[in-house]
Amino acid sequence: MPDAAELRVLLGMVSGEVVTIGHGRDDASRAAAGMFAEAWERRGGVVLDVVGWPEEAASWLRFARRFAAGPPDAWIVAARPAGWARMARRLRQSTDWAPERTYGFASAGSAEAVALAGRGTLEGMRGATADGGTWVAGDGWVRSW
Repeated sequence: MPDAAELRVLLGMVSGEVVTIGHGRDDASRAAAGMFAEAWERRGGVVLDVVGWPEEAASWLRFARRFAAGPPDAWIVAARPAGWARMARRLRQSTDWAPERTYGFASAGSAEAVALAGRGTLEGMRGATADGGTWVAGDGWVRSW
């Protein structure tokens, strides 16, 4: 579950009004997604959809299409690295999802997630670190400050 600093920074990074939130089905990811949704709506934002996905699936297409539908002003991700990497690969292959309009909690922007997703898959995605800093994903790397 994110701490207050991580949530505050992530909320401050996202522009626009309408978001879609995606999360892994583990307790921490679900809790983070719920906290973001509540805070986003309290500040007057709109949550278009909340999409949960498993760590492993026979097909990611249904989850990817639902997550990318809309499209929202921004996508928010709270997920463990392996599940997010699999979902992100399907998003890039099968939808108009744009990583540069996607913001994540710390776990979604880990070096492990970027490596598992493959070069360029998460390029441009940004987010908040667990200690309230920020991160950005590049072509095979993650930089945080």
